[in-house]
Amino acid sequence: MDHADFAVIGAGIAGASIAAELAPHGSVLVAEAERHPGYHTTGRSAAFWEECYGGPGVVPLTLASGHWLREGGFLRERGALYIARANQVDQLDAFEKSFVGTGVSITRIARAGMERLVPGLNGEWVEAISEPHCADIDVAALHQHYLAQARRSGAQIVTGHRLIAAQRSGRIWHLAFENGAEASARVLVNAAGAWVDDVAQIAGAQTIGITPLRRTVVQLRVEPEMHPGLPLVLGIDGSFYFKPESGRIWLSPHDETPSPPCDAAPEELDVALAIDRFAQVIDCRIAAVERKWAGLRSFAPDRLPVYGWDGQVEGFFWFAGQGGFGIQTAPAAARLAAQIATGSAPDAMTQSIDAAVYSPERFV
Repeated sequence: MDHADFAVIGAGIAGASIAAELAPHGSVLVAEAERHPGYHTTGRSAAFWEECYGGPGVVPLTLASGHWLREGGFLRERGALYIARANQVDQLDAFEKSFVGTGVSITRIARAGMERLVPGLNGEWVEAISEPHCADIDVAALHQHYLAQARRSGAQIVTGHRLIAAQRSGRIWHLAFENGAEASARVLVNAAGAWVDDVAQIAGAQTIGITPLRRTVVQLRVEPEMHPGLPLVLGIDGSFYFKPESGRIWLSPHDETPSPPCDAAPEELDVALAIDRFAQVIDCRIAAVERKWAGLRSFAPDRLPVYGWDGQVEGFFWFAGQGGFGIQTAPAAARLAAQIATGSAPDAMTQSIDAAVYSPERFV
């Protein structure tokens, strides 16, 4: 494609979803640096739709996306349990208080209820918050849905196209890629995940300070095998989470280690921390560590996503900083961002969301 109305940089869940929403409004080119869309964070996610994930500021996006994801068959109900030791009950109190009035469905449960949900739970865990509507997300299916929807609407998706230059002349962006290809576009959409600040620099925009943070996941085989209906279990102090997956346990130490944009790999210390924390939660034997991987979750300084026009560089649009909640909020986030980019009116999905909360202008 020589020219497009919108050039979207990145074909992970962010780039794929906004491309699908923009394509009915104009021609779209999606340029992905890797050989396969979703190679980095999207393809490594242990994603779940969890109403509280990301904090109260993300809740409107999560709730607005939930119905669409369920109707589309992308969710499988699981439930979640935030657990606390006796000296962490005040953290449960603060957590519960922070979500008052947001519309999330959470309830406080005592030890007996915890034991019914998580058999074998060690005795030091005394109280919890239950989130019954938490669900697993079929990430691969959701990502492929958006890629296919974008293509059906006429978008062109190219891989192996790493952006190396972007110059604006008049009202047009002239783009150059590492493989020698060139293109032009009226709007440049920055949906490059961990690389968004790099793309901003290439385009001459001021960086926001979006920081990639490494998150580790370990796949364990345990004995006895855990029931597949076990809820997602999270430490209220943010030190771990785990859930059953295809007869195994997916476990994370909930690490957030700053990293340059890269092909992230797990550190052995983080794997060891994850296993140690898991052993303190539930009575079982770890038979094998079968897999381990890491991905980068990218956050703006205030940990809220960034959707909207750059305040200094004309025609430069941010769709970035979506942390670990980018998949669960993708439907509403992409719809909202496309409405901002095209000047369209809010619809039933987005009408209750305050777009100004996520504007890049808050960093000016």
